[in-house]
Amino acid sequence: MTQTSTQTPIASTDRKLSKAEGWKKRSNNLREPVATELLQDTTHFTEDGVQILKFHGSYQQDNRDNRVKGQEKDFQFMLRTRNPGGFIPPQLYLTLDRLSEEYGNSTLRATTRQGFQIHGILKKNLKVVFSSIIKNMGSTLGACGDLNRNVMAPPAPYKNRPEYILARQYADNIADLLTPQTGAYYEIWLDGEKAITAEEDPAVKAAREKNSNGTIFTEQEEPIYGTQYMPRKFKCSVTVPGDNSIDLYSQDLSLVVITNAAGELEGFDVFAGGGLGRTHNKEETFARVADEICYVAKEDVYDLVKAIVATQRDYGDRTERRHARLKYLINDWGVDRFCAKVEEYFGKKLATFKPLPEWKYQDFLGWHEQGDGKLFLGISVENGRVKDEGEFLLKTALREIVQKYDVPMLLTPHQNILIYDVSPENRKEIQEIIDRCGIKSETAIDPLVRYAMACPAMPTCGLAITESERVIPGILERIRTLLEKLGMPEEHFVVRMTGCPNGCARPYMAELGFVGSAPEAYQVWLGGSPDQTRLAKPFEEKVPFNGLEAFLEPIFVCFKQGRILGESFGDFCDRVGMEFIRQFVTNYQSTGSMTTETTELEVTSSNENNEEKGSATATKVRRRISVRDEIYNELKDEAARQGKPITQLATEAISAYLKQIKEKE
Repeated sequence: MTQTSTQTPIASTDRKLSKAEGWKKRSNNLREPVATELLQDTTHFTEDGVQILKFHGSYQQDNRDNRVKGQEKDFQFMLRTRNPGGFIPPQLYLTLDRLSEEYGNSTLRATTRQGFQIHGILKKNLKVVFSSIIKNMGSTLGACGDLNRNVMAPPAPYKNRPEYILARQYADNIADLLTPQTGAYYEIWLDGEKAITAEEDPAVKAAREKNSNGTIFTEQEEPIYGTQYMPRKFKCSVTVPGDNSIDLYSQDLSLVVITNAAGELEGFDVFAGGGLGRTHNKEETFARVADEICYVAKEDVYDLVKAIVATQRDYGDRTERRHARLKYLINDWGVDRFCAKVEEYFGKKLATFKPLPEWKYQDFLGWHEQGDGKLFLGISVENGRVKDEGEFLLKTALREIVQKYDVPMLLTPHQNILIYDVSPENRKEIQEIIDRCGIKSETAIDPLVRYAMACPAMPTCGLAITESERVIPGILERIRTLLEKLGMPEEHFVVRMTGCPNGCARPYMAELGFVGSAPEAYQVWLGGSPDQTRLAKPFEEKVPFNGLEAFLEPIFVCFKQGRILGESFGDFCDRVGMEFIRQFVTNYQSTGSMTTETTELEVTSSNENNEEKGSATATKVRRRISVRDEIYNELKDEAARQGKPITQLATEAISAYLKQIKEKE
């Protein structure tokens, strides 16, 4: 076994390894105890079996809605697909649709990593579901577990923009490079029959076999992962400059395609160290955005990916799973030390990161030209749940479109679906199906709903503390009603919700994030950016579900009164800071209803004898005065023109007026 020149922590640590490390080591490269327990006439797997089953792409769950004291839990399984860049061929989609009806809960769920999940499968039906997916151009291998997860890419299927084509191509290749090589998957689910897959890029195969400075284990079934795989899950993405549809700052590793003026690939900018999972009341766990690491030439990209993976594999924390992600390694070491270790595996100095344009979030909804004469259609899927409910028949519509027109689809990182390669002559008929099945166009969807995300949470997720997917539609309606009451009917921002602090719907990057903290209560985060380039900050630990309006009203009023022209909610919260908003909330007294005649304006006074910059003894008192709306609007416009907070400008104006009066006296 070839290793780096430095002993790895697995071999050298004096601390006891976590239980998960034992499960992986004993599994015989993910075979046991899954293979044995699958044959047993039981409704569920043991703890060891559950942990290894994750690597195959399935979580064991129980439906908490069906729990009865004294009876066995209602055990069921969720299967998750691994499809780089969100690509779903027609054959696979129709198979998933059928399996969800025959063996699942009759719904599919698009995930935030561009895969599909089927919920509600019984243990006795696992093998037929797994094998059906594999035989129909799909895979679940590595969709869960301590290894590289589904590799993300911008979903837009542009055929005339080389950078988008390259991003999808390299998402596929990196997924292949980091795919587990164990034969366990096909032995268990296809009785050893190897599924027919697309031909692997020769450069990827060569990179997997090349031992550059200890990046691989020789003579092992898993050349990159070894017998114990990664310390925790590892998430990758590939995108193009300016397109942040994939939330690149939340990934362990992100590559950005760099092309020349002719659209030819030159290399990649590299980000590393992002991650959002955390634990309530554990300050040592935290959300973190990725750092700029380096630039890598195209011919070296696979070696660099292996070097970063090997660094995390060999030095990530295998004793404490809460501290096992790459973000903690980089945070503990610092970027310079991390880069130095990566260089040891890479075998050369890392090149300087290249400048990039500003990042923008895009969802690609509606009809678009692909660039080759064909079209694609982006369909909004609320919380990713593909279902038929009442007059909303999304599942029926997608089945009919895919069956009739044999079109592929791409799942988006925002849980939506793009149908592409549509011939222009079929656009009218497809739109008629969409309309008949009650699916709203992108312009008819409330932007609060369009840009919101929620995790599944109750009743099946074992980590959920409270509800998420089932309650967010009502919460968004309540927020919209409150905004209308406060005179902001057109306002919208990015809202994300999770039922626990693990962050599956990426709430810590939202402008307004809700994170389950207790039954029917949420931690609230504020100040992420509309384009998901900045972490939000924790604002309140526990807000009861039924007290949401009373909690949010003063925050929204603060935003309305203090924003500068064109400023988003998240940018406002980040600019003024959490303490400013807290003070406003403390002094706020709701009028019960907002009138159109006056606007309340906050004015800050300070005890200048005590106040020093940064002093803990400085005293500030915030009071409110009312002014006519037209005066407020003029003040607001002037504040925007001068680039000042509105309260500062108001204070300056009042101070100047009072000084003028005194001089006259």
